[in-house]
Amino acid sequence: MADTISDLIFAHPGSAPAIGAPGRDWMDYDGLRRLTDSVRTALRAAGIASSDRVAIVLPNGPEMATAFVTIAQCATTAPLNPAYREDEFAFYLEDLKAKAIVVEARYDGPARAAADRFGLAVLELIADEPAGAFTLSPVGDPSPTSSETMPGPGDVALILHTSGTTSRPKIVPLLQSNVAASAKNVEASLDLTSEDRCLNVMPLFHIHGLIAAVSASLASGASISCAPGFDALKFFGWIEETDPTWYTAVPTMHQAILARAARNKETIEKARLRLLRSSSSSLPGPVMTKLSETFGAPVVEAYGMTEAAHQMCCNPIAPGKQKPGAVGLAAGPEVRIAHETENHLIEGVGEVVISGPNVTPGYEGNPDANAKNFFEADGKRWFRTGDQGAFDDEGYLTLTGRLKEIINRGGEKISPLEVDGVLSDHPAIAQCVTFALPHDKLGEEVAAAVVLADGAEATEREIRDFAAERLAAFKVPRKVLILDEIPKGATGKLQRIGLAEKLGLTA
Repeated sequence: MADTISDLIFAHPGSAPAIGAPGRDWMDYDGLRRLTDSVRTALRAAGIASSDRVAIVLPNGPEMATAFVTIAQCATTAPLNPAYREDEFAFYLEDLKAKAIVVEARYDGPARAAADRFGLAVLELIADEPAGAFTLSPVGDPSPTSSETMPGPGDVALILHTSGTTSRPKIVPLLQSNVAASAKNVEASLDLTSEDRCLNVMPLFHIHGLIAAVSASLASGASISCAPGFDALKFFGWIEETDPTWYTAVPTMHQAILARAARNKETIEKARLRLLRSSSSSLPGPVMTKLSETFGAPVVEAYGMTEAAHQMCCNPIAPGKQKPGAVGLAAGPEVRIAHETENHLIEGVGEVVISGPNVTPGYEGNPDANAKNFFEADGKRWFRTGDQGAFDDEGYLTLTGRLKEIINRGGEKISPLEVDGVLSDHPAIAQCVTFALPHDKLGEEVAAAVVLADGAEATEREIRDFAAERLAAFKVPRKVLILDEIPKGATGKLQRIGLAEKLGLTA
C-alpha cells in the first residue's frame, strides 16, 4: 500500500520512461530516484529539514513536475503561480510560512523580490538533460541541517491555497497519505498501467495537474510528457510527437481543442488515445458527446477539489458508461448528500460531502472555517464541498451548482449549470457561462456570456429565443453578452462569481 509519495514510485522498473517533454529525451524511474537523492542532499545542505516549507515558482514543464515530486519526498512543497505579482507572492510566502523558494537559475522577478523581503533561502534550479533533470544551487552561504528524517504518511507533502473568490484564501495542507491515496484513486478509476502515457497540459501549481496527471501516472509506473502549458495551436503537434494514451484538461481547453479538431483529422485518426479526462469544472453534456465522437474514445468526466487532494467522483471507463452532465460515481472517498445548513446526511438534493483518506485534515490556522466546513455524522468526519447536487438511481452524481453560485431570482433558485447545458446545445455557441446579474427588484437576474464558434453567427435575441424553447421563462438569460473571450482564472476555469463586475455590468 502506498502511504507516501516515495512509495508511489519505489517499485517501478528503473529503465521505464517516467518524465518527458515535447522535443526532449525521457527521464527513467532510476533517474527520478537519483534526482530525489540529489535534491535531498541539496535541501539539507541549504538547511531545509523534512518539515520545512519550500515554495516552488517555475514555468510549466518537466522540471516543475520533477521538482514537485522530488522535493515532496524530502520536505513540504508549496507550488505557486509564476504569473503572480510581487505583493501576491509576498502574501502567499508569508501566509504559508515558507523557509525557502526554488526558482530558475538567473531568475530575478517578483517572486525573488518577495522572498528577499522575508529573508528566505533561495535555491536556483539549473535544468539539464534528459527532461526533468536539474541541480539545485543555494544562493549565498546556507547553514546545513543535520536532520536526516524523511516525511512519513502523516506529514504535510503539499500546501495549496483555495482560490479565495469570495474571501481570504484558505491554506489547505495535504498529507503524504492524502496525496498517495488520491493518486491511487485516479490510477484505479482510469485503469492506468505502465503502458499508458499522459500528455500534461495542466498548470502544475494546481491540484489537477499535480495529482491526476503527474502523481497518478507515477503511481502506475506510466509516463508523463509535460508540455510548457496549454496551447491549442500546438496541441495536435504534441499528440503526434509524444503519442499519449490520454490527457486531462479543463472544459475550456477541451472546447479549444474541439475548435481545431476538423483541421487535424489525420492526427486524430493516428492517435492512440484510449480516453480523454475532464475535471475542475463541469463539462457541458454536448461537449462531452462531441469530444467522444471526434476522438473515438470515452470522455471521462471527474469531480475534484483541492481539499480532497483532487478526485472525488469519476465517470467509469468501459465497460462502464459515461453520463453526459454527471460527474460520475464515487471514486475514492465516500460521497454523500448533507443538509445545506444542518449537520446531518440526507437523501435527495443537498450539499455534496466527502469522507476518506484523501481528504485534508483541515484548513491551517482557521478554526472558524473548519467548524463551518467539517462535521461528524454516522461515525465519520465529513467535509462540505460547497457544491449542491444529487445522486441518480445508478449512483451517478450530478451537480446543480456551487451553493454560492446558485442564482436567486426573486426567490426562484436557478442552477447556472442547467442553463449552461442548454446554451451549449446551440450550434453557434463554442463556450458559455451563466452568472448572476444584480437586479434592483429581484435581487439577481440571469445573464450569460458566450463565445461563438469560428465562422458562426447568432444574435442575442436568437440565443434567448433558443433558451426560451427549452427552459422555464424565469431561467432564460435576460442578458446575453457575445464576447471574443470569456475571462478565466489562472487554471483556465470559467469563473461565475464576480463575472458581472469583471464585465462592467454592476455600475
